[in-house]
Amino acid sequence: MEKINPKKMRNFANFLNILAKDLTNFYYKKLDKPFKVVNKLRGKGYDPVTSSDKAFEKFIRSKIKKNFPSHKILGEEFGYKKSVSDFTWVIDPIDGTRSYVIGNPTWSNLISLNFKGQPILGLANFPKLKKYYYNVSNKVAYVVENGKKRKLKVNKKASINNMKVSGAFHGWLSLNKQKKIPKVLKLMQFPCADALSYAHFCEGKVDVVIQCMNKIWDIHPLIPIINAAGGISSTWKNKSAIFAGNVLISANRSIHKKMLKLLKPAL
Repeated sequence: MEKINPKKMRNFANFLNILAKDLTNFYYKKLDKPFKVVNKLRGKGYDPVTSSDKAFEKFIRSKIKKNFPSHKILGEEFGYKKSVSDFTWVIDPIDGTRSYVIGNPTWSNLISLNFKGQPILGLANFPKLKKYYYNVSNKVAYVVENGKKRKLKVNKKASINNMKVSGAFHGWLSLNKQKKIPKVLKLMQFPCADALSYAHFCEGKVDVVIQCMNKIWDIHPLIPIINAAGGISSTWKNKSAIFAGNVLISANRSIHKKMLKLLKPAL
């Protein structure tokens, strides 16, 4: 992929670092109060959106527009702002809206910067947990908690025999398909909590994350952070994770290869 000027990359990364703090402040000043919930599927299932999702996305878009007016923007709630720029910001204003609705603190604001379709920088901000994750290059990513910054690194010592696996199918994998992967089900011993599972993976707390039906705004912001922390990501069909859908991330290639094999009967 075409290289981006390091000064530009620093500028973009600094923007995300500041945006994380702005988003948390915005939540506590404006959104930490009762909110409206609407089911987007209207009786054909449950896909909630809240007034907070929309407020967050408007806030994020305003910050991007002010700092990078020529860039494209793709957001879950307000769609696509076209331009001729090679840069696109992909926004999930609240990842884990169900968690948000019931007061579970694992929801987050997810934002990626894509260059010619490839995610190059990402932010996962957790206002309730008062921590955020972001990368500054393709080799370096951080978690910032209580004002302290730590470098992210996956658990490279993980092996098939001692790995911690976190997974959730989000209601998208049929029971018949689940029955075809009993070994995977047995390995899924650790809870999956929205994007926080991917973030914990980057800290080396879990070694494998398996999820179903990620949209691009669910996974694009995490891909650059996962890559910079040393993780391996793909779809269950071993295609690039930028295609989203059913996603697998692993701490090393050996584990990844084994998990892809175990997941194959469910394809």
